[in-house]
Amino acid sequence: MSVVVKICGLSSEDALAAAVAGGARFVGFVFYPPSPRHLTIERAAALATRVVPGITRVGVMVDPDDEFLARLLAKAPLDLLQLHGKETPQRVLAIKERFRIRAMKAIAVAGEADLDHAKAYLGVADWLMFDAKPPKDRTDAMPGGNALAFDWRLMRARRWPVPWMLSGGLDPDNLAEAATISGADALDVSSGVESAPGIKDPAKIRLFLARAHAL
Repeated sequence: MSVVVKICGLSSEDALAAAVAGGARFVGFVFYPPSPRHLTIERAAALATRVVPGITRVGVMVDPDDEFLARLLAKAPLDLLQLHGKETPQRVLAIKERFRIRAMKAIAVAGEADLDHAKAYLGVADWLMFDAKPPKDRTDAMPGGNALAFDWRLMRARRWPVPWMLSGGLDPDNLAEAATISGADALDVSSGVESAPGIKDPAKIRLFLARAHAL
C-alpha cells in the first residue's frame, strides 16, 4: 500500500524543512484568520518559495473572494487551492477558470449521507478531501484542523473517479489504521503533528511521514 501525505498548516521554516526532507508530497498553508495556523500572504510566499519541485503547494482557505485570490496568487507560488468552506460547484469552477489553478474541495463528514454531497463536485474539483464534520455543540470549531475523526469505514465502500484525501484526527499512531480501514492512499495531517495549536513539531512530522512511507 503506497500512501502520500500532505502536511497542513505549516508556518515555520523548520517544520517546512522537516516536511520536505521527510518526503511529503503536499504542503499546506492556511489563509483563515480565526485559525492559529493562519498566514499572511507575504509569509506564505516566503515559505512557498522554499519548496522544492515535485511537492504540491496548497493554499487552504474558506470561501475566498476573487480580490483575495488575486492578491494571494500574485505573490505566493501555489499549485492547488483547498476550498474548505461552502463553495458551490459553480464557485469552484469559476475559481479554476479565472485563476487557472487546480482545486480541491473539502467535504465535511459525520455520516453516510454527507458523502453524497461530494457527487456534485465530480467533474469540477481536481481532488476531494473528506474531513470530520464538527459537532454542532463545538462553537469554537474551525472548518478543519479540529483533531476530530469520522468513521473511516464509511469510505471503504465508496469509489471516486478523482483522487481524494482522508483528513481529520490523524496522527502518527493511528495513520496506519486509518489508511487500512478507509482505503485512502492520501492522508492529510495538521493538529496531529503539533506540540500546541498552530505550532508544528518537526519530530512529529518526521515520524508521521516515516510511518506513512513504511505502509
